[in-house]
Amino acid sequence: MMMAQIREIKFSKFSVALPAFLTIVTMPLTYSIANGIGVGFISWAVIHGASGKGKKVHPLMWVVTVGFLIYFARGPISSLMGG
Repeated sequence: MMMAQIREIKFSKFSVALPAFLTIVTMPLTYSIANGIGVGFISWAVIHGASGKGKKVHPLMWVVTVGFLIYFARGPISSLMGG
């Protein structure tokens, strides 16, 4: 059902294609829909920020992106601290 929607993605636009591809690949590799969505959010925000379109990104998108960055950084940070 979800895979049928892939044909609607504009793979000709890099700023759309890469986050979509990373989301699609991350979900089955990590066995987690949340991880896939998080990688998609982060990559989308980083690509738009790096390409000079950062001001067009809604502030809530940046908040969610920072939340996912904290989510992904929590594990490595706690293992570095011996936890």
